[in-house]
Amino acid sequence: MLAKIQSCAVVGLDAEPVQVEVDITNGLEKLTVVGLPDAAVRESGERVRSAISNSGYIFPQQRLTVNLAPADVRKEGPAYDLPIALGVISATRQVLAEVEDALIVGELSLDGTVRHVNGVLPMAAMAAAQGYKRLFVPAVDAPEAALIEELEIYPVATLTEIINHLNLRKLIPRYEGEIRFDDNEHIVYPVDFADVKGQEMTKRALEIACAGSHNLLMKGPPGSGKTLLARALPSILPPLTLPEALEITRIYSVAGELGGGSPLVRTRPFRAPHHTISHAGLVGGGRWPRPGEVSLAHRGVLFLDELPEFGSKNLETLRQPLEDKVVTISRASGTLTFPAGFIFVAAMNPCPCGYYGDERKECTCSMGHVQRYQGRISGPLMDRIDIHVDVRRVPFEKLAGLAGGETSAAIRKRVDAARKVQAARFKEWGKSHVLVNGDMGPAEVQHFCDLNEEGKNLMRAAVKQMDLSARAYHRVLKLSRTIADLAGEERIEVAHLAEAIQYRPRGVV
Repeated sequence: MLAKIQSCAVVGLDAEPVQVEVDITNGLEKLTVVGLPDAAVRESGERVRSAISNSGYIFPQQRLTVNLAPADVRKEGPAYDLPIALGVISATRQVLAEVEDALIVGELSLDGTVRHVNGVLPMAAMAAAQGYKRLFVPAVDAPEAALIEELEIYPVATLTEIINHLNLRKLIPRYEGEIRFDDNEHIVYPVDFADVKGQEMTKRALEIACAGSHNLLMKGPPGSGKTLLARALPSILPPLTLPEALEITRIYSVAGELGGGSPLVRTRPFRAPHHTISHAGLVGGGRWPRPGEVSLAHRGVLFLDELPEFGSKNLETLRQPLEDKVVTISRASGTLTFPAGFIFVAAMNPCPCGYYGDERKECTCSMGHVQRYQGRISGPLMDRIDIHVDVRRVPFEKLAGLAGGETSAAIRKRVDAARKVQAARFKEWGKSHVLVNGDMGPAEVQHFCDLNEEGKNLMRAAVKQMDLSARAYHRVLKLSRTIADLAGEERIEVAHLAEAIQYRPRGVV
């Protein structure tokens, strides 16, 4: 007796259809799973056996072979428990309904309860693209699946519930979810720029970084406010659009990072991994590649505090995603690409003791120690950082003063206006894939960053005196374009270019 149930596998950030074939033959009782399964899939036999028996159905005392086709696509995770159980029950004629137009996923507990699985959003997108009409998912995952409006979503709480539905004994009500997404809805941020006393120059640099999606490095003594400023950064980023929110939600769904509240990510990500993070945790990877922190920060901020404490291997792997906005992970079985379009923000002390160049506390480090400490950050990585800013101590008068700084809402309006100008500019030129100035390539820089004669003379002098590379030259031009956009100017003036040049590093400070 043979039964076939439709399911799917998540590969990277996409899903592929998988047919679960269950065949029952005479012989000693044994359940064998084939089709490139991982350990979690191979263990599904014991979960399925207990779930079927504890739900009041008969598990056959014969030889069972479960094939997950196509056999060359890897299968991982417990999402195949429910389709395997339905295949067993269908092969023994305990359920007689046709399920060819339905896609089924879900993990089973031993009592037949259906549990959450990762990657429901890409599964639902694939089901709609492949022409499936119905999608049966764990009840807790129904709101996430309902983000794809072309499908009939059925939330399944137990194995008994879906069997009764297929046998037309008691139908599962179709999930009627509504996507409410207001990009202007009120969001409460943990840190507001008004709460940060002083640091006006650093705030200005952060505003420019957000307006054009530029990378930024803050260097200063301990306690000067670097981490607090970084954590306030999401409060001045523009609200997410619905396509951006769906893109981020897909990544978080595959990574199992979606929270228990809304099924849709509504705020820009802010990721701040510890410096002990592994290479795979930062950029993604593993035997079955999963998104890393650089992909979880997509459309948001990746903040690395105490930058020199990160392993040199981890830091050097950031070079490619900072340039290409994607991470490519190659394995013998194939190559996967994850998005990584984030604003890179880092903070560091100027020396091991932290007080080199401080006005009030004397540094105890030798010049050799200072150079070695700062030298942990390689030149190629530093070259990819657009804005280098020194964060000084905040004077007592400002710390003790009652007056707050400019609010995040006011800064966010300027950032949002500048980004809208950039999006319209690139769309008009037919470069819809370029959204902000930080995304510009050499062709866009040449077209949109034209300098007058005075600006060319200033840039010529800067390249000669600061020994700027071709990459640094283009990054200065992109940064000056953002500064001009914030000022509402169509052309890059000398003042905009001069401000951009001052954000370049000048060696050991």
